[in-house]
Amino acid sequence: MMRASVLTAALLLMPVTEASSQAWPQRTVTFIVSQAAGASPDVMARMMADRLSRSLGQTVVIENKPGAGNVVGATAAARAAPDGYTFFFATSAALSVNPFMMKNLSYDPQKDYAPVALITRSHQLIVAHPDVPAKNLAELIALDKASPGKYTMAVDGPRNLAGMTAQAINIRAGTKFLMVPSNNINAGLQDTVAGRIHTGIFSASIAEALVRGGQLRALATASNKRLAAAPNVPAAAETLPGFDFSGWFMLVAPTGTPPEIIAKLNAAVGDALRDPQVQELAPKLGFELEPPGTTPAEASAFLRDQLDLWSKTTKELGIVPE
Repeated sequence: MMRASVLTAALLLMPVTEASSQAWPQRTVTFIVSQAAGASPDVMARMMADRLSRSLGQTVVIENKPGAGNVVGATAAARAAPDGYTFFFATSAALSVNPFMMKNLSYDPQKDYAPVALITRSHQLIVAHPDVPAKNLAELIALDKASPGKYTMAVDGPRNLAGMTAQAINIRAGTKFLMVPSNNINAGLQDTVAGRIHTGIFSASIAEALVRGGQLRALATASNKRLAAAPNVPAAAETLPGFDFSGWFMLVAPTGTPPEIIAKLNAAVGDALRDPQVQELAPKLGFELEPPGTTPAEASAFLRDQLDLWSKTTKELGIVPE
């Protein structure tokens, strides 16, 4: 009798597990963002969450867990239950840069997550206060070479994306820009607007409005292509061939999340990326949307390529894990 009961329980359990994946989602879904509200990844995550809430029929909420260079949020996501109700709206810094910055990282980008979809590229702008007599990156480089060490550059930290971008400019252009790190990138932005710092490297999503308003001058995108929203701003690669320090956002799940759920969310993300309002608004905020339909396998391959790229980049910059 006991044997029959155990067998019956086992048979009942299997369909329930499969059915729960097929019926997903049945309650609120959480996207962890490893930066503060209002930061570039938070802006894009909320735009996606709004569309996904409609298409999935359940609310998608954003949970901001900033701190320790994305580590707090990334670790929380890696440790979350793989039940399809917690995902990580991950930055390139969290997944492809941190492994080469930090010893004993508390998560493994390839082992702890299952990629769902590549969402967007996130570009940086190299900007200057209007009083700086440079209209583009080539002219700024010429100014620095005429007065080495005179010009300051606001960055988010020497081992963060903007800081490494500035280091790469110094190495590849032979300049001596003086980096001014700021724990609060908005403080660095305001210092640049006020003219206390000559130049800065900021996410296009937070700097573009100030450029439009004339408070800052955009000299270049810190990448190998121009922004659709600012086609007259040259790409840094037009001055420094091969230069590309763009970021990106990828949605990932804790490893062990059912593949049926990952596939369903991937399809929903594709629909959200096709949304006309997203297509119109994202480029204005400095985001370059990925083509809808990018598969989880393609996202995984992209992550592997990015890890290879940053392995080489950090060696060029002389950065070792700390």
